[in-house]
Amino acid sequence: MFGFLTLGTAMTVTDLVLKDQIDRQKDEEFPKELKGSKGKILLYKNHNDGFSFGVLRGSRLVELVPICLTSGIAGIWAYLMSVRGRWVEKAALTFVLAGGAGNLIDRLTKGYVVDYICVQWKALKKVVFNLADVFILVGCGLLMFVNGYEVIKDLMKRKK
Repeated sequence: MFGFLTLGTAMTVTDLVLKDQIDRQKDEEFPKELKGSKGKILLYKNHNDGFSFGVLRGSRLVELVPICLTSGIAGIWAYLMSVRGRWVEKAALTFVLAGGAGNLIDRLTKGYVVDYICVQWKALKKVVFNLADVFILVGCGLLMFVNGYEVIKDLMKRKK
């Protein structure tokens, strides 16, 4: 458990530090190219006070839903830490919880989430996100992979 707690804390702190570095820079400096990305990644300074793409901007739900979801995931994570094995699920929930906590802390302390990464490829050119969002995406992907594998395994047993 201590290893996952340390990993999750480090992930959340890294996310918050990067968002703070972006937030401290002048608005006029953006967008700008991420050094070494050969123009494939642009940095922005977006303050998102709604859900993805500004949905429900100004609604109290923008604070309440993340609090409930992050609390629920924290509860599941805490339970799972007491179970033997299930390393992939533990890692996945650590990723989701770290990302959720990073965005929730922004939302509760600043009233918005700092988004700053934009990948210059196809439809992703229209999306600006942050490291916390990447953590959530990776964690959800791992959970889908593990659960999909279990479902397929179960289906194969039934065929026999």
